[in-house]
Amino acid sequence: MEKKLYRSRTDKTFAGVCGGLGKYINVDPTLVRVIYVLASLVFAGFPGLIVYIVLACIIPEEPMDVDGQQPHQTWQPYQAWSPQDDPPEPPQAEDIPNS
Repeated sequence: MEKKLYRSRTDKTFAGVCGGLGKYINVDPTLVRVIYVLASLVFAGFPGLIVYIVLACIIPEEPMDVDGQQPHQTWQPYQAWSPQDDPPEPPQAEDIPNS
């Protein structure tokens, strides 16, 4: 199977560029972020923010099924509830994805 570079949907801080690079080269994305920031600060000729924005524009976002599963959803959509309704059921253990 051909390996492709994508922006990460699940491991991202801003646009998922460093998360995607980390996944692509099998390195912890935090390490990629630290190296990127250090390179931006140390090398005055390295326009880090401009390069990041360009990469965010040209690297496609990870498809929903790249790892064979949906990305982890960290938020719950708002559901209105009124006192006349039965209270909503709390999530069950099998409904919570493993991290």
